[in-house]
Amino acid sequence: MASTQRCLAQLSRSALNSTTRTRPQLALRPAAAFQPTTAAVVVVREQKKKKGSNYFKLPNLKAAEQFALLDAMRYIRAFEVGRPPNVPKYELHVKLRSLKNGPVIRNRLRLPHPVKTDLRICVIAAPGSKAAEAARAAGAALVGEEDVFDAVKEGRVDFDRCICHVDSASKMNRAGLGRILGPKGLMPSAKTGTVIKDVATAVKDMVGGAEYRERLGVIRIAIGQLGFTPEEIQRNIKSFVDSLKKDMAILSDRISKEIHEVVLSSTNSPGFSLSGEYSSPESVPAKDLATQ
Repeated sequence: MASTQRCLAQLSRSALNSTTRTRPQLALRPAAAFQPTTAAVVVVREQKKKKGSNYFKLPNLKAAEQFALLDAMRYIRAFEVGRPPNVPKYELHVKLRSLKNGPVIRNRLRLPHPVKTDLRICVIAAPGSKAAEAARAAGAALVGEEDVFDAVKEGRVDFDRCICHVDSASKMNRAGLGRILGPKGLMPSAKTGTVIKDVATAVKDMVGGAEYRERLGVIRIAIGQLGFTPEEIQRNIKSFVDSLKKDMAILSDRISKEIHEVVLSSTNSPGFSLSGEYSSPESVPAKDLATQ
C-alpha cells in the first residue's frame, strides 16, 4: 500500500513539472530603440545686473537753461511778491560730483552779510565762571551745567545749538546726554568744534554764522534774505563757494569732489541754475532788485 502511494506521489510531481504555463512573450527591440530622444535644452543665461555708477546722478548742463544772478533774482522775487522782505530766504543748492560712499563735507562759516535767524544757543559752562558770563554777554539763551543736564533729561531741549566749555566736558559726558542730544545733532564734541575754550566767540559766530552739510551729493544753505541787494547776495555766494572749495581741497587725494551746478531758489520759488555771470544783456538794473 505504501509503495502504491509513493508511486502516485512521484507521478503527480512529474506531471506538475512537465506542465508549462503559457506566458505572454515580449517583443524585444534593439538596444538602440531604448535610447532616449534628445530634447531641446534651453540654456537660460542669468542676465548680469548693470552695475550702477558709484557717483550721484547729475543733470546734463548742456541741455539746461542757466541764468545770470540778476536774472535769477528777478524771477525769484516775482514768486515772492507781497511777502515781507525779511521772511523769505534765498537758498543756495550746490550739486557736487561726489562718490556715494565717500566722505561728506560739513562745516560752518560766517557770511559777509549774515542771514538773521532766531537761533537759541545753549552753552554748557560752570555757573558764575568767566566763560558763562562771556557766553551770556555774547547772546547765549541758556547757560549752566546741572540745570542744563536736568532740563535735557526731562526732554526740554529748548535750543537750536549747543556748545560746551572744555572745563565742563567731563561733567557733560558723565551726565549721559549723548543718547538724547546725539540723534538731534546737538551733542557737543571736539570733532565738530563745539567743545571749545572761547565760548563767547563761538556764540557770536553761530548767531551770525551758517552751517552746511553735504547730503546725497548736495549742499544747501540759506544765502540771504529777500531784501538783500544783488551785491550782498553775490558776496555771500562767493564767500560760501570759496569756503566749500577749501573743504574739498583738504580731503584725501583719492577722494575727488567737484562743484557741478549751483542753483538759487527761495522759500516759495523754484530753483534757477546759475551760469556764473552777474548780469546778462537782458538783466534789469541791480538797483531795481535792491528793495521789495
